[in-house]
Amino acid sequence: MAATVAPTRTDAAPRRGLSASARHERRAGLAFISPWIIGFVVFTAWPILYSAYLSLTDYDVVHDPAFVGLDNYRELAADPRARLALWNTLVYTVLQVPAYVLTALVLALLLERAGRAGGFFRTAFFVPKMTPPVAVGVLLLLLFNGSYGVVNQVLGWFGIQGPSWTTDPAWIKPGLVLVSLWSVGAAVVILLAALQEVPTELHDAARVDGAGYWRRTRTVTVPMISGALFFVVVVNTIAAFQMFTEAYTAFFGAGNSTYANDGALFYVIYLFQEGFEELHMGYASALAWLLFVVIMAVTLVQLVVSRRLVYYEAEQR
Repeated sequence: MAATVAPTRTDAAPRRGLSASARHERRAGLAFISPWIIGFVVFTAWPILYSAYLSLTDYDVVHDPAFVGLDNYRELAADPRARLALWNTLVYTVLQVPAYVLTALVLALLLERAGRAGGFFRTAFFVPKMTPPVAVGVLLLLLFNGSYGVVNQVLGWFGIQGPSWTTDPAWIKPGLVLVSLWSVGAAVVILLAALQEVPTELHDAARVDGAGYWRRTRTVTVPMISGALFFVVVVNTIAAFQMFTEAYTAFFGAGNSTYANDGALFYVIYLFQEGFEELHMGYASALAWLLFVVIMAVTLVQLVVSRRLVYYEAEQR
């Protein structure tokens, strides 16, 4: 008897390509985002890659780049002003980020209890964010001038001798930190939105257990908005490392050269001086890449720490 061979059968259905409508939608999507793609490649990706090349050259804008290898990085490692600028930036960041985040959190907590007046105060807190940074730098000189500044005049009403905010190197960075709180409104709005998403039943349960307002804030509110807090911390840390306009306007603009400038010599200011005033574009590119590495390292540390400190409700489901 001849053996019968059963026909083979494939369990997997044949793979089909995209339908005509799906291909049309994909082409339409690519067409819509193509301006962003082109802009990113031309104005972001290519300059980043080209700056990496320039960091290995001696380039003064006038002449063609001359390849020098790692000489710029060796010079950077031995440059005392680069170390001073980086130190000033680190000190400013350590002072500014906690002050900024804490101020934003306190104002957001107050706004949450403002009731019907909350809309007005949200606008009032956010409007200063729209102030041009150059104007904020001028505001620094008006408010914190050691001789006739408003801040020292107010301190004098209480018998306190105000410091020389704009001339004493020890007080320049605290003064800049205080001025930076002028634009805290954006963080306030972000944290207020997070506060309004905290489930009310959690506060009710804590209240039943006898927890007061401050204990509920510490054990319920802050953990529940830790994701928003982490976002504000990361974004503001990156911004603090790039501090430039306010300090440059107040201490370096219009040819200003006082002995206190070293206290306000932030890293991006030194990078700007080397690149656009001295035309050391190759060296400035090396400075920029060092700043990129520092910011990336700090951000990675923050991401690692956030795994233990930041609570995301979606991850608990």
